[in-house]
Amino acid sequence: MTETVSPEHPSSMEAPHVSLELQLLGRHRSVAVIGGGQAGLSMSYLLAEHRIDHVVLERRYPGFDWRERRWESFCLVTPNWQCRLPGFAYGGDDPHGFMERDEVARFIERYAESFDPPLVKGADVTDLTRNDDGVFAMTTSLGEVTADQVVVAAGGYHVPRIPRMAERLPAYLRQIHSSEYERPENLPDGEVLVVGTGQSGAQIAEDLHLAGRRVHLCVGGAPRVARFYRGRDVTDWLDEMGHYEVPVGEHPEGDRVRLQANHYVTGRGGGHDIDLRRFALEGMRLYGRLADIEGTKLAFAPDLRGNLDRADEVSEGIKTAIDEHIELEELDVPGEERYTPVWEPGREPTDLDLPANGIRAVVWCLGFTRDYRWVDVPVFDGKGYPTHERGVTAVEGLYFLGLPWLHTWGSGRFAGIERDARHLAERILGRRGSRERPSYAAA
Repeated sequence: MTETVSPEHPSSMEAPHVSLELQLLGRHRSVAVIGGGQAGLSMSYLLAEHRIDHVVLERRYPGFDWRERRWESFCLVTPNWQCRLPGFAYGGDDPHGFMERDEVARFIERYAESFDPPLVKGADVTDLTRNDDGVFAMTTSLGEVTADQVVVAAGGYHVPRIPRMAERLPAYLRQIHSSEYERPENLPDGEVLVVGTGQSGAQIAEDLHLAGRRVHLCVGGAPRVARFYRGRDVTDWLDEMGHYEVPVGEHPEGDRVRLQANHYVTGRGGGHDIDLRRFALEGMRLYGRLADIEGTKLAFAPDLRGNLDRADEVSEGIKTAIDEHIELEELDVPGEERYTPVWEPGREPTDLDLPANGIRAVVWCLGFTRDYRWVDVPVFDGKGYPTHERGVTAVEGLYFLGLPWLHTWGSGRFAGIERDARHLAERILGRRGSRERPSYAAA
């Protein structure tokens, strides 16, 4: 059984349950699910619904990444009403609010408790192979498992991305990745350099800024989006317009869309825009992309103005699409003036002296890289991305779930996981036959 764990004592989920080890490891299963987060648990729920024998192998415990790899003030950028998984949905009194870090972690924990999946915690899968008979073998930190079919639901954010040029920075600087950032007080006194303006970079820069820290922010090419427009959350509009349902194959960017950064916005304090131009008016220092490091001197690309303009263009383009939808549907909603830039860079800064500006810490917010080296099955492209069609690979019986843009934009959101998981459940059911060993109902 999974354990009932309070948010105050998440560590109690870290230790593997001995009886589960004996019951669920070291034996053949019809299906093994690797990863016990929202995607893996959703897959387990649907497999149990079809009474398919399976095991869920989780390296730590459900909700770990939400609780341990996000900062203290973190909250979702998608509204609570989108937090729904198979057989489980947000049931609070603030559907248009945004759950904070520990609430999200507890949401995942409660989901696991709601249907008691065959979950083995502390099972780190270090090797996945497939033999000539088509049986998959998994080596884990707790023992061996074999299965006829495998769903890899380990996400796509594995290794914190920090460029090698970071090695050139002086030793006195405190350098951390966004996954290690907790709160402003944990950084050394002084000014802070934040590199990257995806969702994490923009929100961490705001967190430091609101705490009264002077922030130097390297602005990249991530787009932004307004939180609200014409009386509704923009997420509500996009959902109504069907944007989260468009398959990757029908997107103008095709497969390239999987490489794009998410739009930056925040759910903090009920939700609002993140406007880097306004931060600059309030004292934040903005630069273009970090181009080079020589000792204590940094050099930047002269692309700050262009990056800010393109982020605004994306946001305004989304508003234009909403306007067209409102006109087409003849909706009676209030009008709203468009955004006017509140700040423009003058002569773009191209260099920065760290000690002269009192910078004592650097927060790298450049995302993560994939690491599927433990999957010893030939399903990857030249960049290490698993090639698949809606999560189904060319190797029979091997599937991926929970990746951004697995099938649609919605695939990376709680609300989109069930559709993807049901598609895989149908494929798993369809493949079961004479080549598989007899299955039995999950306990």
